[in-house]
Amino acid sequence: MTKRTEQGAAAGLPLDSILRGDCIEVMGQLPAGSVDLIFADPPYNLQLKSELHRPDNSRVDAVDDAWDSFASFEAYDRFTHDWLAAARRILKPNGAIWVIGSYHNIFRVGASLQTLGYWILNDVVWRKTNPMPNFRGKRLTNAHETLIWASRDEGAKYTFNYEALKALNEGVQMRSDWTLPICTGHERIKDANGDKAHPTQKPQSLLHRVLVATTNPGDVVLDPFFGSGTTGAVAKMLGRRWIGIDRDEGYISVARKRIADVRALDRAALEVSTSKRAEPRVPFGQLVERGMLRPGEVLTSVNGKTAKVRADGTLVAADVTGSIHQVGAALEGAPSCNGWTYWCFKRDGQEIPIDLLRQQIRAEMR
Repeated sequence: MTKRTEQGAAAGLPLDSILRGDCIEVMGQLPAGSVDLIFADPPYNLQLKSELHRPDNSRVDAVDDAWDSFASFEAYDRFTHDWLAAARRILKPNGAIWVIGSYHNIFRVGASLQTLGYWILNDVVWRKTNPMPNFRGKRLTNAHETLIWASRDEGAKYTFNYEALKALNEGVQMRSDWTLPICTGHERIKDANGDKAHPTQKPQSLLHRVLVATTNPGDVVLDPFFGSGTTGAVAKMLGRRWIGIDRDEGYISVARKRIADVRALDRAALEVSTSKRAEPRVPFGQLVERGMLRPGEVLTSVNGKTAKVRADGTLVAADVTGSIHQVGAALEGAPSCNGWTYWCFKRDGQEIPIDLLRQQIRAEMR
């Protein structure tokens, strides 16, 4: 059991389980400050007034369930405020939340988030590659949904695995418009009659991106509108702990079966690309203290400049004394220099970057 898992268990969290009930009431029973991330797919309040038909007069399987119906905008706003307040209470100080919605509700959700003290980090447009057409021909085809990503507080040190997202995007910085398909084919879960098990099932690809981007293995992810269990299934696969909440026993049954069939990835597969800034800081002087480099030893730059190591972890070259960065910058006549990649030491006739020694120390810290 990892240290993070032990902390979750000690806090009395019902990890890796689905809790049946009203999400506001259930979240009110969970320990404060105990969850790393919340992914919420709340009712959209679609306000459908009549059945929707295709040009051939066949009926569209739209979302018309009772859980998506509210008497008024005021009623929906009260509901939104209450569940977001309950969610914020259980988030850790550096926790964050994702909420997905459509034009029917996402603007009202955004206002409630700000009113309650959340700090909005990004809004993400999920552009659907295969959206449902606009059958009546009276509006633009609704081809996207919006996700809001917010930290619990302004200034929170939320998790963001920038390098991992960049790697997912073939080395290019990830943008805030994501092009992904909706659930179809084998991914769409069906009931015993062959119908959709849940009308608003979200694609695995969407949750995969969210969890890789904003959580780490062992983090606790909660979904207050669990539905068919996509959040739990992806969390389990990626080595995250999860908690689901739903009122419908039918959806809970579908989700349990689905998650039971998921195989968690092995530890090596869970590792993601990380930013160098996130690595532990290693002072150059520590290499000298540990005897990895000796006072008086000569370092050589990539273009032949030299400097001597001093006992206090500084370098001296001609009339220049200072850190590995300062001396490198002075020798090059540059405003700055990354000394870790600029300097090399010699072993057995070979020039070796001093950064290799720093990486050895970092490996010991993990």
